[in-house]
Amino acid sequence: MRAIPWGTLAFAAGGLGVVALIAWHGAAAIGAEVLQAAWALPPILAIHAATQWLSAIAWRWAVGVPAPGLGRWFAIRVIRESVNGLLPVAQLGGNLVGIRLLMRRGVSGTAATAGTTIDVTIEAASQLLFTLLGILVLALITTSETSPWRTPWVQASVALMAVALAAFLVLQHSAGLRLIEWIAGPLARIFPRFSLDVVRRLFTALHERQRQPGMLLKAIILHLLAWLIGIGETWLALHAMGHPGGFAEALVIESLAVAVRGAAFAVPGGLGVQEAGFVLIGALFDVPPDQAIAISMLKRLRELAFGLPGLLAWQWLEVRRS
Repeated sequence: MRAIPWGTLAFAAGGLGVVALIAWHGAAAIGAEVLQAAWALPPILAIHAATQWLSAIAWRWAVGVPAPGLGRWFAIRVIRESVNGLLPVAQLGGNLVGIRLLMRRGVSGTAATAGTTIDVTIEAASQLLFTLLGILVLALITTSETSPWRTPWVQASVALMAVALAAFLVLQHSAGLRLIEWIAGPLARIFPRFSLDVVRRLFTALHERQRQPGMLLKAIILHLLAWLIGIGETWLALHAMGHPGGFAEALVIESLAVAVRGAAFAVPGGLGVQEAGFVLIGALFDVPPDQAIAISMLKRLRELAFGLPGLLAWQWLEVRRS
């Protein structure tokens, strides 16, 4: 019996969702907004490159090895994001590709896996803090008793992020190791090379890295700084479309959009979900739906501008290795 390709189905459903939203709100109007804001794409790409550079530094700190050079870390980070963002891998495949590429650069499998696990955890924690900051700012700039931050979709997105982060943290400690030990038999039958000793060494390395508060603090500050710099993408897009939004509005839109996409991690690239999220969030600041979707389209263009070269670089490295 063939397994159901859930990732591919989610990718197709998300793509249909994007097409439906564009058709519903007017493809011509959205296209015109994107063309009007096209001049903002180069600086948006520069902003994203800066966020990826900071994230690469944080990742290297989490792994705790000096080699390879930072330029290599940046390239692997771009590949990791490209796989997670453009392929139906539920935000997991890119991390595995990143670990594999680090191992090819001389990083031990245990260090690469433990450090990447910590980096993903720190990035998720900083994302939650960034979203909470957005909600705080939203509460401060709205005075209505029915403040938008009380709406169910905002609360649900934050709750899902918090629950997912808490579960991920629990699985990194004794509960996770006991679970793996409990299913060791079935895992060994599915994966002939499975070794419980390797898993125990991984957990030991993970806990050793987690007992370094200085590294954890520096990494979370870098990731938070990356999220804050990313606000510039939304601010630029708003101004390029002639919407008089300030920094506070851009912060709220960006942080809540991040929360919505993060809550829909199972949908490849957040297709459809990101666009619907921008429409809902943009409505809080009277951003018309066509402009809100156009902002999402600019971000999609940025993803493709980084993601396609990232995927090509990954395939080139795989071919060269074979």
